[in-house]
Amino acid sequence: MTVGNRGRRQPSLAQLRAFSAVAEHLHFRDAAAAIGMSQPALSGAVSALEETLGVTLVERTTRKVLLSPAGERLSVRAKAVLEDIGALIEEAEALRAPFTGVFRLGVIPTVAPYLLPTVLRQVRTRYPHLDLQVHEEQTASLLEGLSAGRLDLLLLAVSPPAAKDSPATSTASAAASSAAAASPAAGGSGRGRSYGVPGMTEVPLFDEDFVLVTPPDHPLGGRTRLPRAVLRELNLLLLDEGHCLRDQALDICREAGRDGVAATTTAAGLSTLVQLVAGGLGVTLLPRTAVEVETGRAGRLRTACFTDPAPSRRIALVMRTGAARAAEYEELAVALREAMADLPVRIVPDAA
Repeated sequence: MTVGNRGRRQPSLAQLRAFSAVAEHLHFRDAAAAIGMSQPALSGAVSALEETLGVTLVERTTRKVLLSPAGERLSVRAKAVLEDIGALIEEAEALRAPFTGVFRLGVIPTVAPYLLPTVLRQVRTRYPHLDLQVHEEQTASLLEGLSAGRLDLLLLAVSPPAAKDSPATSTASAAASSAAAASPAAGGSGRGRSYGVPGMTEVPLFDEDFVLVTPPDHPLGGRTRLPRAVLRELNLLLLDEGHCLRDQALDICREAGRDGVAATTTAAGLSTLVQLVAGGLGVTLLPRTAVEVETGRAGRLRTACFTDPAPSRRIALVMRTGAARAAEYEELAVALREAMADLPVRIVPDAA
């Protein structure tokens, strides 16, 4: 507890963090786990904040937690204060020295296994004093983490310029509620998510094609100029809901004239998806960077390439617009483009 110049008691940051976590989770145990505090300590911090402010913030029952009308209003203020404090700390860290301190990178599961070796090698070699922390999560969770300040930078599949009519380094401008939604990509230049979260900037790295993965005896295996129209009739296996690669595959099917895909069999990851193909349950679409790793694990699989322009996705770094370390992230993007030139991708130039 601190005392202001006029003797008025002021809330502590710990109290504000505790209340903000309860407001977000509406559950004391989950809120305590989210901020690494014991449940009794969190409850005490919220009670102390209520005493300091002189209002009831939380209505406690035996089964659930509700925000009072005052809690609803003040939770917005508390979140804003914490975000400002986070920005202050972030800027101070950046001013000390570039590429030092903690750097929290979020990566989607359909990118992490195939690009992280390159990313980690670059960071170790070029930025030895950077404390890199990697978080593999689905897109919606990563975007929320970036917006809330839990993460510093994301490695995602995004919409290419042709799909969203904007420069390759662009700021999303739609409502934050559409973060997990996406519009289908146009043409064949690529697809990804136009996440629609205000205040986020994309820095593109590369575009990569999708290929069709089939069992060894499939008639399309080995084809090199495959028309997309074949997707209308194939038994296409997909990832579970929540994976952006699932949405990208469905976009490709829609462009090929297929209304939907019956999800009779799904998988939580690409490794399982490829094993299902190897077992003869169907075919699937893989990004080129995943092909060597995943088909090598399964063995006896074949691939087929689409005619140009092949369906593809764009991979980019995503940061908060105006981030204190924006110049470092741009420099990292340049280093990653150089390092990824040997991958089966098309590097996006700096000014693309």
